Order: sequence, then C-alpha cells, then structure tokens
Amino acid sequence: EVQLVESGGGLVQPGGSLRLSCAASGFTFDDYAIAWFRQVPGEAREGVSCVSSRDGTTVYGDSVKGRFTFSSDSARNTVYLQMNFLKPEDTATYYCAVDSTRLCSPWMEHWGKGTLVTVSS
Repeated sequence: EVQLVESGGGLVQPGGSLRLSCAASGFTFDDYAIAWFRQVPGEAREGVSCVSSRDGTTVYGDSVKGRFTFSSDSARNTVYLQMNFLKPEDTATYYCAVDSTRLCSPWMEHWGKGTLVTVSS
C-alpha cells in the first residue's frame, strides 16, 4: 500500500525558510515520479516541484523557481522541499504525490494528506 505522510509545515515570517518532509512507504522510489503540489482553498492546485524517475530531471513551478529546492533520500524513503525566501503568497497546504507512470503530471496516482504552511508577519 502506497502511503505518503507530509510534515514540517507551520507558521513562518516572510523571508524565512522551512523544510517540508514526505515520508513514503509501499513503493520503490526508482519506479515512481515524486512531486510536491500546493493548494489554497477555493483555488486550483499548483505544481511546485517534481522529479521524473524516467529521466531524472527536476522541474519547478515558475513562482518558486530559485527559492525552493527538491531533494530526496532513497535510503530513508523520504523526500524534502526546502523553501527559502518565503512570501505570503506561498501560504497553502502542501501535498506530496507519486505516480507509477514515472512521469510528472497534475493527476498523480497517490497523494498525502498535506501539511499547512502559513507565511505571515
């Protein structure tokens, strides 16, 4: 059974940093694409970052490029999202997602329950 559990969210001041974690189980990292998404209530889901296990490339949404960094530790079955220079616009619930097609897509097969990030002074 694929399970994804996000953690690390919380309240942070604008300009601050936060690192989110996604503990994964029930699948092999190399066989799945792994992504971070975020969503504000009432708004569309937005892609933050994704790694395709087919080509190993990492992509970032334009709004976070240069500020956020995706990383993973296959030995720990954990992926991370390092968020720097945070803005109030980054406030959202952040979700970890994976897909067995090994391709990044807005329609990933499996999702975690999310962790809330609030950027405010």
